[in-house]
Amino acid sequence: MESNTSSLIDVKSLYARFQEIQDRRKARGKRYDLATILLCLFLAKLCGEDKPSGIAEWVRHREAWITQALNLKRGTLPSHNTYRRVLGHVISEDEFEELSCQLFAGYGQSGYRVVVSIDGKAVRGTIDPGKNPGLWLLAVYLPSANAPLAQMAIETKQNEISAAPKLLERVDLRNKVVIGDAMHTQRQVSIQIGTARGRFIWIVKGNHPQLEQDLKDWFDPKVVLLPGMGCPPKDFCTATTVTKGHGRIETRILTTSSQLNDFLDWPFLQQVFKLERQVTIRKTGKSRSEVVYGVTSLSSEEASPGELQTMLRSYWQIENGLHYRRDVTLHEDETRFSQNSAAHIMSIINNIVLGLIAEAGYKFAPVARRFFAAHPEAALRLFI
Repeated sequence: MESNTSSLIDVKSLYARFQEIQDRRKARGKRYDLATILLCLFLAKLCGEDKPSGIAEWVRHREAWITQALNLKRGTLPSHNTYRRVLGHVISEDEFEELSCQLFAGYGQSGYRVVVSIDGKAVRGTIDPGKNPGLWLLAVYLPSANAPLAQMAIETKQNEISAAPKLLERVDLRNKVVIGDAMHTQRQVSIQIGTARGRFIWIVKGNHPQLEQDLKDWFDPKVVLLPGMGCPPKDFCTATTVTKGHGRIETRILTTSSQLNDFLDWPFLQQVFKLERQVTIRKTGKSRSEVVYGVTSLSSEEASPGELQTMLRSYWQIENGLHYRRDVTLHEDETRFSQNSAAHIMSIINNIVLGLIAEAGYKFAPVARRFFAAHPEAALRLFI
């Protein structure tokens, strides 16, 4: 296990926090306490089980140990149908999301220029053509700590634009640099982030055609912006990085300028940039290239071209650090639920599980789950 130098997630008796969650079941016929059900579910998830049937079976094999550890009067524990009912009907999604936000509230509070990524993903196991379009989740993620800071359910990917401001309200944006794809390049979100003393880096594409064209013209040496009047020297600063791996060579050239701050109508603007990417496959020699443009509220003193490159690359960690691990390691897409609410609750559980794994000092979730599977008592210590 890798060492963990500081404790950022507030895990003080998660079991006690579970006891504070509203139980929407009727008292009559209720056999198991909600906190007990949740604890069993989390323990099984940490130890490698992802489907309700597997979770119930894992718990059943450890009934004596769990009932003794929790000092439970009943000697049996829930069936897989109980877990399904709890996920789909018993827990408020908003309340559970709030619990998750509280747990990760300490992340990203220290230091300066902490990058956070905002992006959405579909829970494919909920998609039923003709019946259910599926659940779409929008998340704010802290790449440096592998921590999801906040999440909310939305109807479709197109709803990300209207949902992003509401989601960002749940995050302390001070000292944060928010990065999203071109969909999130919106004036009102930029104002919201700047007013909250945060920063942003946005990619500019077709949803802002005039802004994109202005940036293309500025960085194109062939375009004369003031015919007959000449043009003052441009303040271009450039950083180049070359990386090798996975059988390819990637060259990235990022060029910045601060001379358009007073000419472009974009709130809190401090720099514009052009990013050129070229990827060459080493085996075949074939290359592909891409050029994108962007704006940022980070000044040239706050972020050099090289630092901007590093920040932009960290944005994509939301795909590998959150989406991929939930889909592949925790099998989120493979667990089919007929109700979006059940899938939503399970996604929150997955977020918390990944946070607990990071807090325990593990970089790789599969390694952590194998350890906890062999030492379930270590998993229990994370909760009580």
